[in-house]
Amino acid sequence: MTFTLRKLASPRRLVTRTAALTATAALCAAFCASASAATIALPQKYKEQGHLTIAADATYAPMEFIAKDGKTVVGADVDLGKAIARKLGVKADFVNASFDSIIPALQSGKYDMSLSSFTITKQREEVVDFVSYMTAGTSFYVKAKGGPKVNGLADLCGMSVAVEKGTVQADDAARQSKECVAAGKKAINVSVFPDQNGANLAIASGRAQVGMADSPVAAWIVEESHGQFKLTGHPYNSAPYGIAMPKNSGLAEPVLQALKEVIASGEYAKILHKWGITQGAIKNPAINPAVE
Repeated sequence: MTFTLRKLASPRRLVTRTAALTATAALCAAFCASASAATIALPQKYKEQGHLTIAADATYAPMEFIAKDGKTVVGADVDLGKAIARKLGVKADFVNASFDSIIPALQSGKYDMSLSSFTITKQREEVVDFVSYMTAGTSFYVKAKGGPKVNGLADLCGMSVAVEKGTVQADDAARQSKECVAAGKKAINVSVFPDQNGANLAIASGRAQVGMADSPVAAWIVEESHGQFKLTGHPYNSAPYGIAMPKNSGLAEPVLQALKEVIASGEYAKILHKWGITQGAIKNPAINPAVE
């Protein structure tokens, strides 16, 4: 690409113009944020507290994980949650929590919301409300050297599999094991761990042959393993991820509207690009969209 050089304005004029633009941008940012929040009917409870307490199981990179400082929750879900909160005119306070504890904690009112790679299912919709925000399937990963070839769930019969507690992968593996036995094949040795890190360690140490995780997470695990793991087969059962909220809390509609604004502004696309998960992008988020 070729650039044409132009004569610059005088230093005084340049500084004055820069200052003016900076001030205008700051004023616009403040006004636009407040105007956006004013058009979205956030329940008074959340307006008064000035923040949303958002739960995430920070062992599921790149969606949510702990930063190098050992305490800060970061990731794609965190960036998206903060963007939504800004549109709502409140702050986002992320809390690290074990995945299987989050939905019960939402039901009890401990957390206001959760962005934690929740696959939306009818069963989960019965107890919490969701707003869809991207899609993901399940991928298999194994040791790069000597790992078995897995094309689908049916190939897992007789194998040892590591999954995280409370995930759709844990349910899928348990259900497939019963189908293996019913077909006269060996059951799957399913090891369930409190977090994804435990499952990864099981595969690395040879205690399990196959790992299962959401497709963007499995891809990240393989990338960060520096050649220790590899993906095998193809992702299956692509389904929407959902922002989870207590049932009938009044949050679903304002969160949906805020997310639509984040998408329209282009910030959504930037967040997904930053974390390498653009393949999961959606255009039309919805409330409780599960179909089965």
